[in-house]
Amino acid sequence: MTEVLQIAIEQVLAADTLVIILISAIYGIFVGSIPGLTATMAVALMVPLTFFLSDVQAVSAIVTTVTCSIFAGDIPSTLVRIPGTPASAAYASDAYALTLRGLHAKALKVCLLFSILGGLFGTITLAVAAPQLAAFATQFTSYEYFWLYVLGLTCAAIVSDDSRLKGALALFIGLLLSTVGLGTDYSVPRLTFGFDQLITGINFIPAMIGLFGMSEVLRNALVIPQANAIEASATPTSEVTTQPAAADDVTPGTFRFAFQRKFSLLRSSVIGSIVGMLPGAGADIAAWIAYAVSKRFSKTPEEYGKGSLEGIGDATGANNAALGSAWIPALVFGIPGDSVTAIAIGVLLMKNITPGPNIFDASEDPAQAALVFGVYVTFVVANLVLWPLGLLAIRAGGVLVRIPRRILLPLIVLFCVIGSYALNGSYFDVTVMMAMGVFGFVLERFGVPLAPIVLGLILGGEVEHKFLQCITKDPSIGAFFSGPITIGLALICIGLWIGPVVISALRRTTRLTE
Repeated sequence: MTEVLQIAIEQVLAADTLVIILISAIYGIFVGSIPGLTATMAVALMVPLTFFLSDVQAVSAIVTTVTCSIFAGDIPSTLVRIPGTPASAAYASDAYALTLRGLHAKALKVCLLFSILGGLFGTITLAVAAPQLAAFATQFTSYEYFWLYVLGLTCAAIVSDDSRLKGALALFIGLLLSTVGLGTDYSVPRLTFGFDQLITGINFIPAMIGLFGMSEVLRNALVIPQANAIEASATPTSEVTTQPAAADDVTPGTFRFAFQRKFSLLRSSVIGSIVGMLPGAGADIAAWIAYAVSKRFSKTPEEYGKGSLEGIGDATGANNAALGSAWIPALVFGIPGDSVTAIAIGVLLMKNITPGPNIFDASEDPAQAALVFGVYVTFVVANLVLWPLGLLAIRAGGVLVRIPRRILLPLIVLFCVIGSYALNGSYFDVTVMMAMGVFGFVLERFGVPLAPIVLGLILGGEVEHKFLQCITKDPSIGAFFSGPITIGLALICIGLWIGPVVISALRRTTRLTE
C-alpha cells in the first residue's frame, strides 16, 4: 500500500503532470465563471485532449477541472446573481445580497475557503471509506432514491425566505416545467404546444440563466430608483468595493470564521460526502440539503436568503465534499456518481482501465491501484492550487462590481445570451432564457422564490422515473415504506413539512392556555 501511494505521488507531482494540473485549474476557473458553461461541459470539452495524455494525466486534468470550476461557479452567482453551476443556485440570493452591501470579496473568500476544506474532507472520505460507503450505497433501491430526491426537493422549498407556501408553489412550477417533452419512461410528448424544440424538454441551463440573470437585469432596469439607492449606499462608501481586498485584510477574518464554524463545516461536509456517494445525487442535492440543515440549526435563520455567510459556507463545503465521494461508486462499481464521473469512466475505459472492486487491489494490477491513489493525490493538489488561483479570480471578478450599471447590465445580457446559445447552438434556448427571465421577474414581484424552480426542473424527471419504477414493482403505498432506510428518509421529509406547522400550533395553544 505504501509503495503504491509513493508511486502515485511521484506520478502526480511529476513536472509534466503538474503543468497539466495548473492549466486545467486555470481552464476550470475560466469556464466555471461563465454562466451557462457548467463543470460538466468543461470536462466534456476536455475529453478529446485526453487522447494525448497518460492515464494519470487524463484523470488529473478531469479532477482539477471540476474542482476549480465548481468554485468558479460561485463568482457570477455572487457578483451578478447568475449561478455558474446548479449547486450555486442554493445560495445565490445570499451571495448577491452581500454584494449589494459591498461584501462580495468576503462572500467569495468564504466560498473559496469552505470549498477547499470541504473538498479535502471529501477526498479523505474517498480515500478512507470508499469500499464501506460503496457497499452501503448498494442497499439503495428505487424506493430509497425516490425519497432521497423528495428530500432534496423538500429542502429547496422549506428554506424559502418568507412563506413555505410560496416555496411549495415555486417547487410545483419547477416540477411542472420538468414534465415538458417526452415522458421519462413513456415516449409521449407532453406540454410541447406544437413546438418541436420542446420534445427534449426545457433545458435547465438556459432556464436557470433566465430566472437568475435576465430577471435581475429586468429588476434593475425597471426599478431604477431602488437600484440607484442600493448602488449609492453600497458601492461608493464600501471599503471592499472601493479598494481591492488584500489577502492580509480579509483572509484572517475568513479563517477565523471557518474556525468558528468548524463543527457546522464538518456536518455539511459529512452531508456532502454521504449524498455525493449516491449515484445520480451529486453536489446539487448536497448543497440544498446542507443549506436547509444549516438554516435549521442556525441562531439567525432570518438572515438566510438575505446575506447569510453561514448558509454560503455550509452549502459550499457540502457541494465540494460531494465531488470526491462521487468517485466512490464510479471506481468501485463503475456506476457514475454524477455527470462528471460518468465522463471520467468513459476516459478510464478508453485507457483500458476497467473500474470495479479489483481496481483497489495492488496485487492484481499495481498500475490501476496507483491510478486510484493518483485520484486521491490529485484532489489534494487541485484544492491547494485552487487557493492562489481563486484569490486571483476574486480580485479579477471584483472589477465587475465597480463597473457602472449602464454598462454592466448590457454585459450581463450578453453573457446570458452567449451562455444559453453555447450549450446546444440553439436560438430556441435563447428564447427560453428570455421567457424565463420575464417569468422570474414577475414571480419575484410577488415574493415567489426562484431557486426551488431550478431544482424542481433538474430533479423532476428523476423523481418521476423513480416513482414509476416503484409503482411498477408494487403499486401499494406500503411498498414506499418497506425498509428502515426508506422509513427514515420518509419520516424526515414528512417531518420537514408538518413539523413547523405542528410546533406553531402547539405554541399558539400554549399562549391561549396561559
